[in-house]
Formats: sequence, structure tokens, C-alpha cells
Amino acid sequence: MMPVSRTIRLLAPSGYCYNQHAAARAVKYLSGAGHRLENTAVLTRRFQRFAGSDEARLQDINELAHLTSLPDIILAVRGGYGVTRLLAQIDYAGLQHRLNHQPLAICGHSDFTALQLALLAKCGLVTFSGPMLCSNFGAEALSDFTLEHFWQAITCPEFTLTWKSHTVDLPPIEGTVWGGNLAMIMTLTGTPWFPHIDDGILVIEDINEHPFRVERMLLQLHQSGVLARQRAIVIGNFSGIKLTDYDDGFSFDTAWQTLRDATGLPVICGLAFGHDPDTVTLPLGAQGRLHVVNGTAQLKLRGHPTLRADLPRQ
Repeated sequence: MMPVSRTIRLLAPSGYCYNQHAAARAVKYLSGAGHRLENTAVLTRRFQRFAGSDEARLQDINELAHLTSLPDIILAVRGGYGVTRLLAQIDYAGLQHRLNHQPLAICGHSDFTALQLALLAKCGLVTFSGPMLCSNFGAEALSDFTLEHFWQAITCPEFTLTWKSHTVDLPPIEGTVWGGNLAMIMTLTGTPWFPHIDDGILVIEDINEHPFRVERMLLQLHQSGVLARQRAIVIGNFSGIKLTDYDDGFSFDTAWQTLRDATGLPVICGLAFGHDPDTVTLPLGAQGRLHVVNGTAQLKLRGHPTLRADLPRQ
């Protein structure tokens, strides 16, 4: 899928972009593809480990509510840490008024999940869990899989993800698709920025988290009543961990089975989603229809904002 020229505004609410070579590659690639990049000054801005002071990063978010002309895409530069320091001072009412019901794609993952779920909880704003500037568009070898799924998600009003899964057959279920990075989901539990999703399809991923930590986080979601409101859980990529002899057979498969036993929910594994080079793009807050037949899972998505070439920006 060849994308048309788009305006992409960079947002860096988290960590400093320490990999400036990746940032330069991403800017060169996107500019060379005909896209116009805005707010590139955030790439070199730094305060301690952050991409600027709290005040500067907060201003970048809140000024989105006052843009005269909206970009097509708001793209996170990278993850790290920093969004949760800003959540209490975000202008949610202004962002809701300006950004809701617009053909606008807000995209990122990792630490960015905290902002995405806060926008869903406070504004009802559907955003996209998907690639970021440095780690994806700035990779030495761009992933065609990631690029194709990204442009598909933000331009198609309805699309279907299909993947192989060893999960038992599941009749079609429908619900609100939400989630993202599991550790960031947990940081919002019990806060005003945690979305209350009934009949949800929770999709999760993470990196550098041992299976026992992942199991512990999921049990907390279960014991706090969050999972009782869900209809299914979809497992993305959980990478960056090497099991040892101490684990004695304990693994991610063990954790997923513990989750099934504790909740009674279908747990569907195998979706290429998360921090790995190959990742799908998911609209958080969209409507999904999930089913599994003969080792093939399908998730149909609709109800998310899509970019349009035939209408002027407002």
C-alpha cells in the first residue's frame, strides 16, 4: 500500500531521543517519501533523561488543542518514561473538543500507552498503538510488515488482522479493543486515567518483563475486577527475556494458562504486536470482532478515525 503525502507532527512526551542516528534515518525516510514533518525540534531537546522538561513536554501535548490546522498523523518519537508525570495537567477538555471526530491518527506504543489510555478514558479519543519514529521508521532495516499494517489501519475504515494461533476454536465475539503495553496499563490502575471498558477485547504486549512479572500484573487486573468486564484477551509480543534453570519449566505459556484458569476468559496468543520489528497497528477504543477457527485467529476492526485525502484539514 503506497501512502499519499501526509503531514506528520512529532510528539516526544517521554524519554530523550538518545539514538539520533535512528531519528535522522526516520526523518530522511519519511521526508523522502513525500511527507511533511512538524515539530522536529523535539528530537534534540533534552532535560535529564527526558525529551525536555515536564513543562515543555506538557506544552507539546496541550498545544494540540489549539492548532489552527491539524496534521494527518501525530507520531510519538520514542517511549522510555515520562508520560505519567504529565497526566494530571493535560487539557483533556480542550483536546476532546479539538481532536474528537477528526480524521487524525495519533500513533505510538510503550510509555505512550499511558497517554493513549488517558485520552480514551477522559476524551473518548481513539488512538493507534503502533510504530514510533525512532524504533520503527528509523530502523536500519524497515519492516514492510509494520509499514503495510500501519497504513492499512489509519486509512481503512474497516480492516481484518489474521494470524496463526494454537488457541482452541473461539466463536465470534464482539467488544471494544483496548490495551497496549501491559506495564503502562498497570501504572494507571486505580487512577482517573484508567479507562472503564465493559465487554472489552484486551490486547497486551511488553518487553523485558519476565513471565512471573507478567502473570503478577495480570492477576492484579483480575483481582481488581478489570478482567471480569472483558470478553477476551489477545497476547502480543513479550520479548527480551531469557528463561533460566531457576524457572524450572515456568514460562509465558504457564502464565497464559494460569490466566485462563483464573478468569475463564479465552486467551488468544500469537499476534505480532508490540516492541518487535514486525508489529500490527491497533486502534485503541475501536470495535472489534474476534474469532478463531482451525488455528487461525481473525480480528476485524472498525469505528476508528481514518485519514482522508478528499477533504481539507479543519
